[in-house]
Amino acid sequence: MSGWDPQLYLKFKKERTQPARDLAARLELCPVKALDVGCGPGNSTAVLKERFPKAELLGVDSSEAMIEAARKEHPKMSFLRCDISCELDLLPHDFDLVFSNACLQWVPEHAKLLPRLMKLLKPGGMLAVQIPVNYREPIHQIIERTVSKAEWRELIPYQRSFYTLSPEEYFDLLAACSSDFTMWETTYLHRMPSHQAIMDWYSSTGLRPYLEAAVDEKTRQRFFEEIFRQVREAYPIQENNEVIFRFPRLFFTAKA
Repeated sequence: MSGWDPQLYLKFKKERTQPARDLAARLELCPVKALDVGCGPGNSTAVLKERFPKAELLGVDSSEAMIEAARKEHPKMSFLRCDISCELDLLPHDFDLVFSNACLQWVPEHAKLLPRLMKLLKPGGMLAVQIPVNYREPIHQIIERTVSKAEWRELIPYQRSFYTLSPEEYFDLLAACSSDFTMWETTYLHRMPSHQAIMDWYSSTGLRPYLEAAVDEKTRQRFFEEIFRQVREAYPIQENNEVIFRFPRLFFTAKA
């Protein structure tokens, strides 16, 4: 495995895009110029284009593979490779809207990051963010519990850092760096056709860095199977043979 896989990521395009649609639908401004931070393969940028057809849009992502996929899928849109953890200040500082869907959880130091994102806005501009807060859900607990066991520590030399803050911490940050803000949470109950579908979903996101860190292909497969076994135990099958995949997400909008 190597880096982000746009094709695997988009296997659940509808489910991954719905939070972006819900966030965009809450925005009442009419931006002239908008930035999509962590645009991935362009699905969230396409949501912004649909919501704000007259806006000038720029999508940025740290993954070259994602940017290539976005440019291929949306050739009339503008995309740029940019690592916002260290290259944010290279972007223009005149956006009416800075939008980010399921990206900031991978970026450290949110206490510094949010004010820097706010500085990209014109006066009166809006920051709109969605962040997964599913670290208490079974899939995350399974991965963390398994990788911490002695038998896996040397074989999977990776320990994820969770950069996501608590709602209370975001509240204080937004109160300090914005003129007004709104926060809310939504838990999506995704319909998964099987436990394998949950594994496919997570293999392109939360499970990906662990699989990449495995010392060899045999270890990678064994670890995958061990997680898969526990996922089958943790997520019951419904009467119609589908599986409920809970996914809590935190949203906030903040005015410059």
